[in-house]
Amino acid sequence: MTAPLRYQMPAEWARHRATWFSWPHNVETWPEELPQVETSLSYAVRALADGETVHIGTLDEAHRRHVADVLERHGAAANTALHIAPTNDAWARDHGAIFVHDLRTGGLVATRWGFNSWGGKYPFALDAEIAPQMAAVFGTPLVEGGMILEGGSLDVNGSGTLLTTTACLLNENRNPHLTQDQIEARLREYLGATHILWLGDGIAGDDTDGHVDDLTRFVSEDTVVTIVETDPTDENYAALAENRERLDAMRLADGRPLRVIDLPTPAPVVIRGERMPASYANFYIGNAAVLLPVFDDPQDAVAAGILQGLFPDRKVVPIPFRDGIWGQGALHCLTQQIPA
Repeated sequence: MTAPLRYQMPAEWARHRATWFSWPHNVETWPEELPQVETSLSYAVRALADGETVHIGTLDEAHRRHVADVLERHGAAANTALHIAPTNDAWARDHGAIFVHDLRTGGLVATRWGFNSWGGKYPFALDAEIAPQMAAVFGTPLVEGGMILEGGSLDVNGSGTLLTTTACLLNENRNPHLTQDQIEARLREYLGATHILWLGDGIAGDDTDGHVDDLTRFVSEDTVVTIVETDPTDENYAALAENRERLDAMRLADGRPLRVIDLPTPAPVVIRGERMPASYANFYIGNAAVLLPVFDDPQDAVAAGILQGLFPDRKVVPIPFRDGIWGQGALHCLTQQIPA
């Protein structure tokens, strides 16, 4: 007999207590773009703060004062709390704690997972220590998930179904000592994932080895949006078509089919000769707003219209991110929700 669930990860659209950012600072990630990224994130903070407190981790006291000034200059200082919580980089979705409900106590728990910077690609000693600091800020217990896992590699519907990719979670640079069954067992134990759906490869330019938050996202218990590429000559065409076929065949735990809604893709964003992972799937769902990265492309408005129809009680806020995508991530990668 399977043991009863102890923890459950809520869907992103469930009520938040707060949102966490690890504020961008790494000039190796954004050698010329950092000021534009800070401006874009100020717009994001301002939109989120209408519905929840925004907590921001900073490097030190000087950086805290700098961030406070940036927010003030952009009218985004209200309903924010700044903390000294130094990181190597800004990708809070991946290095931060994943917060879940404790089904026995009704309280909130921070789960801490191993972080090795997407298979050892970049320095990560500071990033790997952020989860306990977040738990301390929000006064929650901390439990260890027992394997390498990034928050951007999964998405949940809040009712036990988790969506991920084989390209990332089964990559030998994450947990080579674990089988797929053992990985699934940990996802069940600590995130309440009783039903796991596996997509395949990610998109070009994604240095995370295929995070699902650039591909396909739950927008309700039985509905996902997924990016599609209509140009058969594009390097993303085959992988996205194959993932779309997988989605059509997928079922929820109770046997219902997924409702699948297509999102467009922008024209290729190429910076310094490199293809970037520009994706409208990398949106973030706040209490009052849905933050959508946009890329100065005609499809920006199409993607915004689709999401606005799916979230009629929230305002879809386009956030300029053509410069920011040089960091190879976008708004979902930069945020982490703390559930109510």
